[in-house]
This record gives sequence, structure tokens and C-alpha cells, in this order.
Amino acid sequence: MLPSTMTVIEAEDKGGPDVLKVAERPVPEPGKGEVLIEVHAAGVNRPDVLQRMGLYPAPKDASDLLGLEVAGRIVKCGEGANRFAEGDEVCALVNGGGYAQYAVAPEATTLKKPENLSFTEAAALPETVFTVWHNVFERGQLKEGDWLLVHGGSSGIGTTAIQMATLKGAKVIVTAGTDEKCHACEELGATKAINYKKEDFVGIVKEITDRHGADVILDMVGGDYIEKDIHAAATEGRIVQIAFLQGSKVEVDLVRLMMRRLTLTGSTLRAQSDAAKAAMARAIETAVWPLVEEGKLAPVMDSTFDLKDVAEAHKRIDDPHHIGKIVLSVEHG
Repeated sequence: MLPSTMTVIEAEDKGGPDVLKVAERPVPEPGKGEVLIEVHAAGVNRPDVLQRMGLYPAPKDASDLLGLEVAGRIVKCGEGANRFAEGDEVCALVNGGGYAQYAVAPEATTLKKPENLSFTEAAALPETVFTVWHNVFERGQLKEGDWLLVHGGSSGIGTTAIQMATLKGAKVIVTAGTDEKCHACEELGATKAINYKKEDFVGIVKEITDRHGADVILDMVGGDYIEKDIHAAATEGRIVQIAFLQGSKVEVDLVRLMMRRLTLTGSTLRAQSDAAKAAMARAIETAVWPLVEEGKLAPVMDSTFDLKDVAEAHKRIDDPHHIGKIVLSVEHG
């Protein structure tokens, strides 16, 4: 029998990690096409940090609680939700509410938990896999033999992109901020990891690719990187923007973009329609999930924290030295 209330994490105000506090709320009810998941683990992501700081508010129809990916067991199915049954072990992309003992998820973006992964590992997958699949493979149209340049190569998204791209036969170059991070990226399969604090990535990309440039660039930095990306891109290259750690307002000379027929695009995941995310989920089940189930693709885990220690988890993601995913472990009873 389900409890009437649950432990959650609320942001008491906008600010640093210490605004996150343990609270109690009613257990939510799944609506049409939704499932209720008993959460055993929840991923910590950069959008959570931005929401905590008041820079990325939740959509009007979403939970105000942080947390965009969870793993656990289904305990209730809403009307019309029939892909899964109560007791099934799953992981899911959610629109918010992941930092809690129970979370409602659209059934369409709920995936079977790979048997070879723990709940903690499975919770580290949805946000990054959906992001990489949509931006690198759908928007960026990465194909076998292409060169992919990933900024923030040691992040959760970066480490996932390295693995997914190399498994698809692409060659990967990344940027990272320390020699340790660069080594970790090359161990994962990157052809070259560039310490951007010591080296100019544009020149090295041109050298490594024999002046060809990067066919696809995944950029979460923004700022002056956008102009540099244009110089580093191959003719007909695709630059895909997913975040702006150094700012979104920049001055760019578009002549080079026009002359070399570049595509500058980007997306955010959370704001997309349920139908769009459902389509991504079906593609991921076909093209990516078998790689996870075969042990060829796995999340790079940085650290795990108890739900009540969420402030420490956010301090860790704010620490530039972390490598891979940070996950919250959720206890019950």
C-alpha cells in the first residue's frame, strides 16, 4: 500500500546548494498516460543547478521540484498507460519532481531498466542519453567516419557523447579543463582530449583532422566559443548549442558560416513536447538501449549521495573537478 506522504527536496529560495532542504509532500497521482515510480535513485544535472539558482524555471505544467531523471519501480499506472506493469523496474526522463521518494513520469519517456545496471547507474542515463541522441545524432546528423568535437568532454553529457559516437563509428575530439579529465576522456575512447586552459582547440582540431575540421560540434559553453566553433568546423559542418556557461549573447561574423555552408542550431530538452520526447525515446530504445544492455555503453559515475545530502551533491556538481554523473540515492521505509 502506498503511503500518503513522501520525502522530497525543496528549494527554499534561489541561490547556492544550501537552499535545498528536506521536506514532506503528498505522494502524487499519475495522470493519463503517466506512471508513478517509487524512486530509488535520481540524477543530478546542470539544469537542476540553473533551476536552483532561479535561472531555469519549471514549465507551468511540471512539478516545481528539481530532478529530471529517475530510476525505480512502477507502483501505479495512470489511465491509458499500458506499456509497463506495477513492479517493473524502469528509468525515466521526467519533467521535474525527481528529487523525491515518488515521481510521476510520462510512460512515453519511461524505459526498461537494463538488467546489468543498478538503479543508481540507470538513473544516470535518461537526461544525458536523450540529450546526446537528439542533439548529436538527430540535429547534428553525426554519421560513421565523421569528426565530433565535444566541449565539456568529462561531463555527464560529454562522457556519454564520447561513447555513443565512437560506438557509431565516429571519431571524437573533446575539450576539458584538466589533464586528469583529458586522460579520462581518452580512456573512454576520445581520439584526442585538449586541455583548453593550455592549448588552442581550434588549431589542434585542424591538425588532428588534417585541416578537415569537425563535422559536428556539441557546445555547452557558448560565449567566445561560438566564433571559435565556426573556425573549427568542417565545410557543411553542424554546430549544436545545448547550453551557455559563458553567456548566450555574442557577436559573431556570419560570413564564414555562409561561405562554408555551416549549420548553427541547438535545443533544450525539457521544453519540447511530450510527442517529440516520445519519438526520441522510441529511437533510443532501438538504437541505443541494446548497446547499454550488452555492456558496451555505460554511465561514467562520479559520486553518489543520499537524498538528504542533496546540498553536498550540488556542491560536487558545482566543483569543476568532477568527472561524469552525480546521482542521489533514495531510501524508503
